[in-house]
Amino acid sequence: MSKFLIVGAGQAGLQLALGLLQDGHDVTVVSNRTPDDIRSGRVMSSQCMFDTALQHERDLGLDFWAEECPDIEGISLAAPAPGGGKKIDWAARLERPAQSVDQRVKMPAWMEELERRGGKLVLHDAAVPDLEEYARDHDLVLIAAGKGEVAQLFARDASRSPYAAPQRALALTYVTGMTPRPEFSAVAFNLIPTVGEYFVFLALTTTGKCEIMVFEGIPGGPMDCWGDVTAPAEHLEKSRWILETFLPWEAERCREIELTDEYGVLVGRFPPTVRKPVGELPSGALVLGLADAVVLNDPVTGQGSNNASKAAASYLASIREHGDAPFDRSFMERTFERYWGEAQYVTGWTNALLGPPPQHILDLLLAANDHQEIADRFVNGFNDPRDYFDWFMEPDKVGRYLAAVAT
Repeated sequence: MSKFLIVGAGQAGLQLALGLLQDGHDVTVVSNRTPDDIRSGRVMSSQCMFDTALQHERDLGLDFWAEECPDIEGISLAAPAPGGGKKIDWAARLERPAQSVDQRVKMPAWMEELERRGGKLVLHDAAVPDLEEYARDHDLVLIAAGKGEVAQLFARDASRSPYAAPQRALALTYVTGMTPRPEFSAVAFNLIPTVGEYFVFLALTTTGKCEIMVFEGIPGGPMDCWGDVTAPAEHLEKSRWILETFLPWEAERCREIELTDEYGVLVGRFPPTVRKPVGELPSGALVLGLADAVVLNDPVTGQGSNNASKAAASYLASIREHGDAPFDRSFMERTFERYWGEAQYVTGWTNALLGPPPQHILDLLLAANDHQEIADRFVNGFNDPRDYFDWFMEPDKVGRYLAAVAT
């Protein structure tokens, strides 16, 4: 049995902690908020989790909301045409449904489950001096908090971080009363050239079923418009304005929407960043970064919580294979590189979609209007983005794929 301490009570930190507890280890999680603080606080993310990530939760017996949470059965894609209407308009079903559980619902329940299973929950806003003490008393300290003083321990990896500034102005709006899309439930993804992106999907929140509206505005553009919003009602009206201005088919679905609660809104921006995985404390002790602390992607591809779940599963596998050996720098770097072997595809795909779409991607998305198999493959890549690198990311591969589809 080893002693582990994890700073950060989010998707990755708690999932890893509960996996380590299942293996019989001594596990402590440090959180700067109580379960009740989280339940009654502001929304934290726009999580949409696909089947592989959900399976990691099932494997640990943590899928508490599988029956209650509405299924997301597919993904649709639309883009406006000059002069009105849609230039791109198609949808496809996922092989297995996705789900979204508000972190205000999930994380408090997991924190309580941690203690029920024998783990320790420490309520403290950890700083570097605390980490020194934690490192002395534990075999391995992991940082799963993407913000605050402790997150600054991990240096930016310039070779893996092409952007130094935020690429989108982000906003979330949790609502009820939206008209369902026809045929099947889906992440309704909308591309607005030179303006940004908007997507919306079903979720389970503190008040029951809802829809999460996600706005991604190109900085300086018309969707970078949240600076003067000071109240939840204004946030909702700004959300309506964006849809009425750029996406009338989505605005039509939103005639009766209301906020789920006064804390069901969020705005922000950050640069997508990959960091070095090992942090060194003043004493020379080492800590290991996890999930958003070391790989932070823009949410344009909806991979944040999926990445966190996959990171926790990958780190758990590395710890299990490591046995009783010391958790030294070599272990930390190998553990991260193992995870990066999968995460690099998510990061590369996500970063590619933040720039103006190149012609080969436009050709592919347009071709999906007429070829359902293209839509099917694109949609199911969200569960495993590695597939995009076989047919989607490079012009020559797109050309060969389109030629094969046309025959």
